[in-house]
Amino acid sequence: MTNGSDVFDRVGLTEYETTAIEQLLALGRTTAPNLAEASGIPKARIYGVLESLADRGFIKVIPGRPKEYQPKAPDEILDRAVENSRQSYESFATAIEGERDAFLAEYGPQFERASEDISPTAELFHVVDVGEPSERETRRLYGDAEATLGIITNSFAYMDSVDHALAEAVDRGVDVSVLFLHPDELPPEKAAVQSEMVDRLATELPEVGVRFSTEKLPWRGTLVDPSMDYDSGEAILLVEEPDVPDHMRQAALTENGSFVAGMKRYFDLVWEYESIAGQT
Repeated sequence: MTNGSDVFDRVGLTEYETTAIEQLLALGRTTAPNLAEASGIPKARIYGVLESLADRGFIKVIPGRPKEYQPKAPDEILDRAVENSRQSYESFATAIEGERDAFLAEYGPQFERASEDISPTAELFHVVDVGEPSERETRRLYGDAEATLGIITNSFAYMDSVDHALAEAVDRGVDVSVLFLHPDELPPEKAAVQSEMVDRLATELPEVGVRFSTEKLPWRGTLVDPSMDYDSGEAILLVEEPDVPDHMRQAALTENGSFVAGMKRYFDLVWEYESIAGQT
């Protein structure tokens, strides 16, 4: 469960800034010396800390002799933090766009020349580590999906990290199908996780098709918009390696249309002939 300190850390406050605003929320309107005394922040640092919080819009400065400082309401602090991040992103995006033409002019030709010597085989796959890197790529694939999205998974234990992107794909009208390994093939703890994820899909995303493979699955992953003309499609897959822990494994990504079409044929065959519609 997230606490207040976690939120302040997320918005980039230092330890002193977090301590100061927490004390202000408890004390209300007060002076810098009083706050320094209550918080343990050195008096030589307190004014700089308060100035930083004021610049972020988290506190009010009341003129006088001496000045006083008052925290904004908690909901205002959160709204201000979001607005600060939005403004920061927009400034970043504007700065990057301003450099785009010069950047592409300098590095585009270099990349094209270097890419001329890459063989087709080398382009078939590239790999990412399993965990956050593979989950990030999975979210990207969900975002790229225009028509169909097929997911092969044991228990969909990573659903929490991709659920927003999955819901957005469903909202766009993407046809989503999830092929689970049958719970009889899973250890009890993973079967329990799978049951929870299946219930969530039924409740939150009832449009998603769900079936359970009665045979072990040789790979897990996601395939997006395959074409039987072999001219489109993306996929990420993790080949089953029972003796290798997940943190030491890598997932393979491909945009090779013929390979993705082959994965689609496998998916469809299992879905049609080696899976059932519900747990038994």
